[in-house]
Amino acid sequence: MSVSLRVLDDGAWVSVNDAREVSVSELWRLDDPSFCGCELPDFVVENVLDVGADGRTVSAKVYGQCIACGHAGVPGWVPVGRLREGEFVDIDRERVVLPVRRGDDSE
Repeated sequence: MSVSLRVLDDGAWVSVNDAREVSVSELWRLDDPSFCGCELPDFVVENVLDVGADGRTVSAKVYGQCIACGHAGVPGWVPVGRLREGEFVDIDRERVVLPVRRGDDSE
């Protein structure tokens, strides 16, 4: 089954099958000690750079910053949802999410 994944509105949205599903300005809890020195960064998303799927997991490469220490950057590919029978299922990004490192990570 084919699913369309795109970045819309100059990086403001992740679109799945032409529906806006994930937006910037969300606060995510990242389990990524390499991103900044904070134990569990509260990461505000400022721009979606890319979106892709690895199997059923939909991930986005995003730019943002930790609201505690101010460190800004790209933490890697962050899971934002899953595909189930061709439909997007949102994950709770207010809980802890773990960025996935891929071989093509370049900032």
